[in-house]
Amino acid sequence: MTHPIGLIDRDHSILAFNERVLDWACRDQVPLLERLRYLCIVSSNLDEFFEVRAEPHLSAYQQENSVGVYTSQTFERLAVATHGMVERQYALYNDVLMPALAKNGIRIVAHGDRKPAQRRWVKQYFEREVRPLLVPVGLDPSHPFPQVANKSLNFIVRLGGKDAFGRANDIAIVKVPRVLPRMIRMSVKVSDGAECFVSLSSVIRAHLSELFPGREVGEFSHFRVTRHSDLAVDEDDVKNLRTALRQGLEQRHFGQAVRLEVSAGCSEYLSAFLLKQFGLPELALYRVAGPVNLVRLTQLIDLVRRPELCFPDYKACYPTQLTPGVSFFEQLKQGDVLIHQPFETFEGVLDFLHEAVHDPQVLAIKQTIYRTGSDSRLMDLLREAVRRGKEVMVVVELKARFDEEANINWAEMLESIGAQVLYGVVGLKTHAKMMLVTRREGRHLVRYGHLSTGNYNPRTARLYTDVSHLTANPALTADMERIFVHLASHSRLPKLNQVLLAPFFLHKKLVGKIEDMTVASAKGISCRIVAKMNALTDEALIYALIKAGAAGVKIDLIVRGACMLPAQVPGVTDNIRVRSVIGRFLEHSRVFYFRQGADEQLLLSSADWMNRNMMRRVELAWPITDPVQRQRLVDECLVAYLHDEGDAWDLQTGGAYLRSQAAGPKLGQGAQAALMARYGQQSSGRGR
Repeated sequence: MTHPIGLIDRDHSILAFNERVLDWACRDQVPLLERLRYLCIVSSNLDEFFEVRAEPHLSAYQQENSVGVYTSQTFERLAVATHGMVERQYALYNDVLMPALAKNGIRIVAHGDRKPAQRRWVKQYFEREVRPLLVPVGLDPSHPFPQVANKSLNFIVRLGGKDAFGRANDIAIVKVPRVLPRMIRMSVKVSDGAECFVSLSSVIRAHLSELFPGREVGEFSHFRVTRHSDLAVDEDDVKNLRTALRQGLEQRHFGQAVRLEVSAGCSEYLSAFLLKQFGLPELALYRVAGPVNLVRLTQLIDLVRRPELCFPDYKACYPTQLTPGVSFFEQLKQGDVLIHQPFETFEGVLDFLHEAVHDPQVLAIKQTIYRTGSDSRLMDLLREAVRRGKEVMVVVELKARFDEEANINWAEMLESIGAQVLYGVVGLKTHAKMMLVTRREGRHLVRYGHLSTGNYNPRTARLYTDVSHLTANPALTADMERIFVHLASHSRLPKLNQVLLAPFFLHKKLVGKIEDMTVASAKGISCRIVAKMNALTDEALIYALIKAGAAGVKIDLIVRGACMLPAQVPGVTDNIRVRSVIGRFLEHSRVFYFRQGADEQLLLSSADWMNRNMMRRVELAWPITDPVQRQRLVDECLVAYLHDEGDAWDLQTGGAYLRSQAAGPKLGQGAQAALMARYGQQSSGRGR
């Protein structure tokens, strides 16, 4: 089939998203330490981009993918764009943020700027805390280039003279221990009234010569290598997925190298030596004018306690539809409850589970676990439920990227105390978020459920926008029960009442809805689609949307990150607008609205519109049928973002994003700020 338009390259779209995040670090009106935090977030995002997406060798690009054939030119364009972003990061760090911090009495003192008393303090710190942990390795035939872990900090040194055995081996490597803090607060006695810090790399750099007595330290540089870190386990070929993943985690830190970062002043000799060692092309080399790992500067933010340089504290209100002190089960019998996080607190969900755990009439609790973090009150509650004799079944997704170890540990803990732990379906990630409580009420067993667009992670629930849905709807909770049985038994899935489940029905149903609206619009019926998600990269859905727009359907897409659909192309996608909203919180909720004539439908979902979500994951989408609840979601999750005048970016015809024109020269209020103001006012009056 010939399509009328080419799609936007996914990797470039991911980089464009990070440019929008970087813009927050550039804004004068953003508190200074928050600007530094956004700079760190971009660096963290780029780390993951390289760990998961990047491949430095041309052979990987000489193949056809979803947007055509990759060539050396394609790879070079991506590398040039990435290098440009990194250069802008460090220019902002050196020319704007560091001087601004210094004006506010916060200084990272380089070796050349240290006064004699400060140098003595650093020397004492080096001798006491650092030197005992350093083991310089001189390279020779019996000491080959050491294994360098993913994203670890190291020094490479070129030495003059000869070693103790009369040999002229000139290269040495110094691994920097990860157990040491990267940012160190200097003593008040040597700080001259300011808050002074030194970086660990500068402490070691200042004393490199002392690590090589009798040798002359010439050229040197710190360096950091990023490795491919997406675990690949052939589930059909392993007997125990948990054991295989734990073994894979041990090797993750030593995957194929994909990026090399060195100091800006690193000599050509040393950089060429490192590139050869890691088997990398020149375009994979990043010379940086500052710390090779900006992510670690979050330690500085944590060390500096200056509230005036951070966002004002926001205290989420207790969910407005819930009455504290009244049983959840009684409240849910009166109707469903929606919680709009983080404007309303995730504590409502934890309190629901807490009541279920401590209610003697509750017999069973079933839950999916994707990301919970390493320290989780929720997991403690599940452990207590087992102790109290309840049937606890947990579907733990072991392959949740970069959370594998935490999830394996939770799975082993729950199994050890008698919970039934499942690992989902072979070949699929269980990304659905749901919890089902079964309670005895008289002669009947009654189910209560929780569905969510986000993870069961109390920490990220304060930082991500998501929607939680508590329900006693028999049709919806019966679907949840059937899905849990399906995940446990792998039996054929019976017909569901309301839930759309991937990989079985969700993709087909979404494409079908869009196609139905295309037909209806061609007949003159007014049709509208508004969809909010994190990413839009599935080709079938993209082309269905393009066809619907061409037929007259008015389409607004609120896509935080990667979007491959080219909007506003004359004669092709005139009716499609794409917005991205980047704010204080990470936009994470998935809300899909369809209107055909007077008929409205709104779905909440765990799934983005990506092929992997639709075809290689267990995902849910479910309807909100109550008109009042549905209108609330339309107003707060869709309309508010379509009218955002502070944090929105609009995708242009050529594929670039521009700050919303509605903002004009003076920024208006963003959707998140409006929701914070609305719920913050309610918070002050609820006493919680």
